[in-house]
Amino acid sequence: MTKQLFALLALALFFSHLAVPAVNAQESKSQLPKSKQTTLGLYVTSMEAYEMWKDKPEKVKILDVRTLDEYIYIGHAAMAWNVVAFFQTSDWDAEKHHFSMKPNPDFLSQIKEVFDAEDIILVTCRSGSRSAMATNQMAAEGYKNVYNITDGFEGDMVKDEGSDYYEKRMVNGWKNSGAPWTYALDPKFIKINN
Repeated sequence: MTKQLFALLALALFFSHLAVPAVNAQESKSQLPKSKQTTLGLYVTSMEAYEMWKDKPEKVKILDVRTLDEYIYIGHAAMAWNVVAFFQTSDWDAEKHHFSMKPNPDFLSQIKEVFDAEDIILVTCRSGSRSAMATNQMAAEGYKNVYNITDGFEGDMVKDEGSDYYEKRMVNGWKNSGAPWTYALDPKFIKINN
């Protein structure tokens, strides 16, 4: 019995560094970073968004505002419309250590082609900031039922420097929540700039 217990303990210690962080962990809505807050103040997590859609798929719409490349190559919710809010540029932002983005000048006109002002629209991006900006643009155009999916599609980064997953987007997000997602494409859900 002692040898078995010792073997189990040794295995547990060996694999403990592989433990994946909790996938649905999220700060309370009152503690959301400013970059994820919206003028409408309507927020859901990815799993809450999926449950809302599942309850009323004819009334609740999912909007993914990431770039087309993100939507295609990282995956997306199968029912999510892709209307790009910001385009990736090739201009390096040395302060932020990434390539900058520029607004899609056709975003709101494309939104109006897809959604009615009274639709319930749940907006996602990678981690909740671009979707907040897109939500604010839509609110300024008269959309009242627009929720920011605060953990986005990929989720927030692991902040524990001791973790093997440090700076990986595994804390929450649609992809980590257990909600279904896909790489399969349906062109009817994609609005492309001409």
